[in-house]
Amino acid sequence: MGGSIPGRIETRASQALGIRYPIVQGGLARIARAELAAAVSNAGGMGQIAVAGLEQPDRLRAEIRKAKRLTDAPFGINFPVGHLPIDALLDIALEEGVAAMSFTGGNPKPYIRRLEGTGISILVLVSGPEQARKAEQAGAHVIATVGFEGGGHIGRSDLTTMVAVPLVVRAVSIPVLAGGGIADGRGLAAALALGADGVEVGTRFIAVKETFAHDNYKSAVVHANSEDTVVVKRTLGTPGRALANTWTDRILAAEAEGQPREAVLGMVRADANERGALAGDMDNSLVWVGQAAAMVQDVPAAQELIERMVGEARDAAQAVLGMMKE
Repeated sequence: MGGSIPGRIETRASQALGIRYPIVQGGLARIARAELAAAVSNAGGMGQIAVAGLEQPDRLRAEIRKAKRLTDAPFGINFPVGHLPIDALLDIALEEGVAAMSFTGGNPKPYIRRLEGTGISILVLVSGPEQARKAEQAGAHVIATVGFEGGGHIGRSDLTTMVAVPLVVRAVSIPVLAGGGIADGRGLAAALALGADGVEVGTRFIAVKETFAHDNYKSAVVHANSEDTVVVKRTLGTPGRALANTWTDRILAAEAEGQPREAVLGMVRADANERGALAGDMDNSLVWVGQAAAMVQDVPAAQELIERMVGEARDAAQAVLGMMKE
């Protein structure tokens, strides 16, 4: 079908976040820095800076200021609740006047209370309708629900995106973003058809030029197939989907053998992720990758990717409308 892409996709999520397209870049611990956040936001979506890897307040402040030099558009800060102390980092984000904050894992309620009246958009990642209700009651403005297909921490539910999205949409009155298994414009169109107000995309944004990730990590995503990911950390109560490799084989063996919790925790620390995501050792590391990697075939600039997604979503919607006959 082709042609120029729409200037906007108007949904409740795009309105709530002040963006042209309802495409939010996922948290992407340690590899989502100012360059990626700014590039996504400049392209009309909402980029995010991950605080994981920026635990020193001065480093986060510098990253926020760098992003502000690179874009005038809204961007967010992603906070992993329960994984590291975030109070001082939250203070920095408040002082720097960021447009949005997102919370993944743990209980976001105390942090949402601190943001009341600030005008900051609050996004909470959930894995099902019950968590979504609690997040809405706590004061979230937007919900992102991640299905079992997703990369990184996926919650304890095995609900797939196709099932989770309609259930979460039914459970809350605030805008919902669909996540898990979405890597192109067909996924965006499908999410909107399921009742979502947009998408949160993680794995696909690993393989873009502006991501602060080792080239080996990006290449691994491009070359992955649908069988190349596994879910680890179930025994810890925090399951996450990662690239299958020698290291995940060791983790899964330890969990299957019933090794002590401390032994498993020692294998999933930040350094295990950094060995792959930042240093490029893709066999002896724990790197987060979703099943959507099987659909990733190149490493474009963020703007090219978003324009492509918007065009594909338009074409998919028009194709479905073309099937409707009197």
